Amino acid sequence: MENPGASVVITHHILDNKQAEYEKWLDEIVPVSKHSEGFIDLQIVRPIPKLTFVYTVIIRFDTISNLKHWMESDDRKKLIEKANPYFRKNDRYQIKSGLDFLFNNESEGNKVPVRWKQFLATWSAIYPVSILVPLVSLPVLRLLKIPENHYSDALINSGIIVFLIVFVVMPNYTKLIKKWLYES
Repeated sequence: MENPGASVVITHHILDNKQAEYEKWLDEIVPVSKHSEGFIDLQIVRPIPKLTFVYTVIIRFDTISNLKHWMESDDRKKLIEKANPYFRKNDRYQIKSGLDFLFNNESEGNKVPVRWKQFLATWSAIYPVSILVPLVSLPVLRLLKIPENHYSDALINSGIIVFLIVFVVMPNYTKLIKKWLYES
């Protein structure tokens, strides 16, 4: 079976007056994590200014063992220790394989739905979004005088779809179907 990779979702609750220092710290830790064995990519979801204070960092590695190696490394421990004065709460993270992080529900602890339910839930979420996004985005792109191009249109649409699925749809959808997802 092909290795599904592994993701870690890290949340940092930053003190109000420490966001600038935290941003500088990110400039320090991101290159170190990018040079870790098996690193694939990372995304940083920044808080909304003057409204929220939580940073969410999603890091993907090729294997769980490479991800755990980075998360437990001395380099990361030293950098987290350096950032502790900026945190409202301690460094919190959950390691998930494949797309398990889409089904992360703190009230369920580390419990993850069976794969076939993950498949059906993800498919049923992606299908309507993948139909609606191009219906909205393509006319907007043409209004903005961006020429029609299959590859750039697909790039933009897929980016919008993934963003919506990861940050909007799945967190709400999994709450809606929670009983079905987690029943034995």
